[in-house]
Order: sequence, then structure tokens, then C-alpha cells
Amino acid sequence: MTERTASQADHRTVLLRGGDIHSPADPFATAMVVERGHVAWVGSEGAADAFAGGVDETVDLEGALVTPAFTDAHVHTTATGLALTGLDLSRARTAAEALALVRTHATARPGDKVLLGHGWDAARWTGEQSLSRRALDEASGGRPLYLPRIDVHSAVVSTALLDLVPGVTELAGYRPDAPLTGAAHHAVRAAAHAAVTPVQRTEAQRAALAHAASLGIGALHECGGPEISDEDDFTSLLKLAADEAGPRVFGYWAEEIAHAKDAERIRELGAIGAAGDLFVDGSLGSHTACLHESYADALHTGTAHLDAHAVAAHVVACTEAGLQAGFHAIGDAAVTAVVDGVRAASEKVGLARIRAARHRVEHAEMLTPETIAAFAELGLTASVQPAFDAAWGGESGMYADRLGADRARTLNPYAALLRAGVPLAFGSDSPVTPLDPWGTVRAAAFHRTPEHRVSARAAFTAHTRGGWRAIGRDDAGVLVPGAPADYAVWRTSELVVQAPDDRVSRWSTDPRSGTPGLPDLTPGAELPVCLRTVVFGQTVFVRPNE
Repeated sequence: MTERTASQADHRTVLLRGGDIHSPADPFATAMVVERGHVAWVGSEGAADAFAGGVDETVDLEGALVTPAFTDAHVHTTATGLALTGLDLSRARTAAEALALVRTHATARPGDKVLLGHGWDAARWTGEQSLSRRALDEASGGRPLYLPRIDVHSAVVSTALLDLVPGVTELAGYRPDAPLTGAAHHAVRAAAHAAVTPVQRTEAQRAALAHAASLGIGALHECGGPEISDEDDFTSLLKLAADEAGPRVFGYWAEEIAHAKDAERIRELGAIGAAGDLFVDGSLGSHTACLHESYADALHTGTAHLDAHAVAAHVVACTEAGLQAGFHAIGDAAVTAVVDGVRAASEKVGLARIRAARHRVEHAEMLTPETIAAFAELGLTASVQPAFDAAWGGESGMYADRLGADRARTLNPYAALLRAGVPLAFGSDSPVTPLDPWGTVRAAAFHRTPEHRVSARAAFTAHTRGGWRAIGRDDAGVLVPGAPADYAVWRTSELVVQAPDDRVSRWSTDPRSGTPGLPDLTPGAELPVCLRTVVFGQTVFVRPNE
């Protein structure tokens, strides 16, 4: 975990005025004072005059909006940076286009030991198309090549990369000329990452953190683990974030623990929990999410990695060690295993201790009324990604292809989670979907299934304060006196108050509502532009030429 101290922060007292301050302390605030890395005061323009003579700096906001900085609750930082600095295949619309991009990238990076790409999605291609190993060998010029699917739960690779993994053809998930899954995928991913040089890795991490700061993101939850990255990657990222100005990084390490000694090793890595992508199952796109009933387009129910007994053992060990536990669970059978396991753990260590630990579940896409109620009962945080629905939801999206339209319509039920009192923390799972905080808020407010929509205010809270609450902090992610001064300044259009239901007025600017406004997030409307990002009172991003 990185947590800057007051000695690292800018000690100047700063008055921001002449804008809109998004604060529950004063829904009409136009000014804010920051002192020693914390919010000292928020209030009206007239009251700001009393502070003007005693501050070190006054910032004229010129009508800009100031909000808490966003927290992205699920990120793979190095992979995000490698996507930013490497080969992005998300724009490819055919296999031929993807191969052309690989050839261009290979020519441009002659010194790389391994070629890395990301983001291909054959589900978006017309007709039956695939990336054959022979074609990949030709496009990569015979070099090791690792191309994970957009969901990062399967990958196509070149022969040269397979040659770096003795015995890979005997591992579960290996197929001669199809995407690798399971153990085979994990093995080739480890080999590919091992070939990334420390210089490449640091370049990628800096690129990801700088990009996050430019989007008004002040904190990231890094989801690492032995099946995702490696310990050097994890610890080097936490050190970089602690040493250099930028977003805060809170690390989760996805490894099962059985006793206090295991928990201590997790802490020694700098992690705040044995959580994140501790896989109970895989993904829908790769047909590896674990379902109660078969896929609509495949005659199986996916892959189970952990059962309820293993979940319970991990949660008990974490709870007794005072450590947060968490799991990756997408399919309904996987979510059921988590719920059953956490309930069994509560019977052993007590429900109050389970709830106090704030254990979390990543993705949690296929929920039922019963599992939603269990989340509320057990105090589980749902760490979810609204951009998944924007990318794959709808009557003709990937969810409908995999599950059929009826089951697809039940996915990502954010409104039901909020009604049940389940804490939500929003993230991107970048590089699976891009870092895009306002786009994420929009995706939740305009969910493709109308009954799952939430208000823009609730979505914004889940993407700011929700991420802090998910790590056990109730004092941050909101601009009130005493809170950490993590904020972003935005150029945006007129502020509005949005309701999630067409049966009531969708827009209201009535000041009597006492509700702080937010930008208009209607699909098609221009999203806010980040002008400045500040973390613990220290500026970490300023938009050029502003």
C-alpha cells in the first residue's frame, strides 16, 4: 500500500474559488481551502473572502468543477501500461487486421525479447475468424508473441513462446491451434512476463499511472497475484507509486492463505489483502465463467477453480489474521460458491467479524436475488465494472451470445445491489476495459438493461467514496473538512441532477433539492475534461496549455 505522509505533501495552504465544489458539506459550495494535504474548509464565495489574506496561493477556478478524485477499484497496472506503450488490438475488426498490426509492431520493436499485445475480441469480428498459430508465427517473425483475449482469460501465442514453456502441451487448457486457457494460459503468460525487462516494466507502470492521473483518478487498486503477474512486478509498482508523485496505489495479492504465516507474507509484499483476482472461475467471453446451467453456445458450464470449502478456508484464515479476503467470481455457480463459503466461514468465526473485515468479490456479474441478499447479510463489497455492460450487454451483445437473451438481461444488477444495501466499488479491470471514470459512471446510469440503472449520483459515489470504503476507509473520497485532499478539476457543461427512472423527472436543477449537481452524462453528451489532479494536496497532473 502507498500512503503519502504529511512530510511528502505540499504544505502550502491553497484557496480554490470561483467554481463548483462537489461536496455534501455544502451542496452550493464555490470555494475550498486545502491545508497540509487535507480539506480544511468548503463554503460560499462570500465566506472565502475571510480566508484570502491568510493562504499561500489562491486558485481562480474560472467556473470549473471540483470533485473528489476517482478511485479505480480494479486495475492491472503494468498490463495497462504495456497496452498503452505496446500493441493494442482492440481496434482490429478482422483477424487480418489484427495480424497486420502484429507485423507493424514487430517491425517497430526489433529489440524486444517478447512481443506483447492485448485487446483482440473475435466475438466482434464478422463470420468465423481466428488467429492461427502459423499466421502468428509469420506475423511475429518467429519471435515469442503473447496476445491475450480482451478478457485476459485466454490467449493466442506463437510457437516461439510455447518453446519457452517445457511441457506446456500436457497442461490443462492447451489446444494445438486455439486460444489457450487454464493452466496452459497461466504458464505462457508467466513466460511472457518473465521476458519483460525491468526497464520495460517501469516504463509501462509510469505510463499507466500518468494516464490515470490525466483522467482524474487519484487512487488505484492493483490486483496482482501469482497467476496474473509476479512478486517483482507487484512490489516494484508499489515502490514506484510511493516514491513518485501520482495516484495512490493499494495492492491486493491473489493467493490462498491457510494460516498466520501466509498472511504475514502477504503483508510483507505490501498488500492490504489476499484478494482481487483469486479465481473462483474465469470469464464469459472465454467460456470459462462457471455456470449452473450450460452456455447457450457451448455444451458445458465453464471452469471452477475454487469450491465453497476452499473459499471458507481462505476467508477464515484471512479474518483471523485481520486481512481482507476477496475473490474473482463471474458466473452464477462461482458466485454461489463464494456466498456458501463465506457463510460457512461466518459460522466458524462469527458473522460480526466477517462483516467487519469487508471482504470483497470482483466482477460478480451473474447474481440472483438470493446471492444479492447474501452479499448484504455477509457485508461483502461488490467490486464491479459497469463498462462490461456497455461493451457486452444488450440484446445482441456477447452476454446474449453466451447465455441467451433471458439470462443476459439479469447481469450486473446494480440497482438491486444498492437497494439491498450492498456496498459498490467501481473499477475498469483495465486493460480489459479502459480507464475511463466518467464513462464508467455513464455506463451505470445508462445500463443497457433499464431496471439495473442507478442514479448518476450513486454511480459517482461508487467510483469515488466506494473505492475507499472497499479498503476500509470511510474518511476519504469525499470533499469535506478533514478528508484527504484528493481531488480533480474539470471543464464541463452545466451541472444537473439525474434520476435513474423515467417515471420521475430525469433532470432537475432546482436548488431546493440540496443535491450537488454532476455533469450531464446523457449518451452522446461530451464528457468532462480533466484540467488538474491533486493527490494529498500535491498536484500530479496539469492539462497542457490550460
